Amino acid sequence: MRRFTDYLILLAVLVAMIVLFGMVRDTFWSFATLGNIANRIPALALVATGMTLVMVTGGIDLSVGSVLGLSGAVVGVMMADWHWALPLALVGSVIVGGAIGSTTGAVSVKLGLPSFIVSLGMLEIARGLAFLTTNSQTKYIGADIESLGSPIGGLVISPAFLISLLVVVAGQVMLSHMAIGRHWIAIGANREAALVSGVPVDRPRILAHALLGALTGLAAVFNCSRLGSADPNAGVGFELSAIAAVVVGGTSLMGGRGSVVKSFIGVLIIATLDAGLVQIGASEPMKRVATGTVIVAAVLADTWRRKS
Repeated sequence: MRRFTDYLILLAVLVAMIVLFGMVRDTFWSFATLGNIANRIPALALVATGMTLVMVTGGIDLSVGSVLGLSGAVVGVMMADWHWALPLALVGSVIVGGAIGSTTGAVSVKLGLPSFIVSLGMLEIARGLAFLTTNSQTKYIGADIESLGSPIGGLVISPAFLISLLVVVAGQVMLSHMAIGRHWIAIGANREAALVSGVPVDRPRILAHALLGALTGLAAVFNCSRLGSADPNAGVGFELSAIAAVVVGGTSLMGGRGSVVKSFIGVLIIATLDAGLVQIGASEPMKRVATGTVIVAAVLADTWRRKS
């Protein structure tokens, strides 16, 4: 019942925001606006899915914005400079992201270091590599990649949006119905108890970071498809949006509890808030204040749930 109530609360918040912005701006209630929101969220949905898995184990990764920028830079070089096809560039981006995520997880787990410290260092490393990869230049790719983020036929949604939905479903299945998901939850709830119970503690945590990195690599492809180019500055602050969506979705900052589907609803809430504030003419500082307020409210709600 509590789980069902959490879903209802999140959906009620999302609907209330849509109604509120629609009352302020009639144009908000249009297929164009809803389609624009849907086609802007695939990258964030993918990273939020991976971030949920990491945070459920009690970890966190602050490097995803820079990893997205580096993976996008790899896509730009492969397609714009080397003239490789999109599938090969996609695989390359996922491999780069997965490798960095695996490194972050392995260093954190094997050396017993806090994941936020390791990922903070990786944030700087990945951003520097992004600039070195592109020689600090934007790589213009164009139509070869834009189709991935463009609406399908007469629909308002893109292939990237549909793929992100499939990833969300797969992530929820892993977390709720597979042994690895139960291991992640057990580790986040009580690592020592999980170890005594025979749960392999190290490998699942490294795997969660690796999956987050790989999904960030795929998100970089979607981000390039939306922009038609690869910018080494891409993804600055992206980690905050991803963490905000996951926290708004109810995943505990202490680990042991989370839902990929709820994180996806959190992505919708963050994206709707951003789009609504743009339509009513809110300034960038006001948008930051509003988003920060939502994050603080979500953290307070998480604290209240753990105490109740």
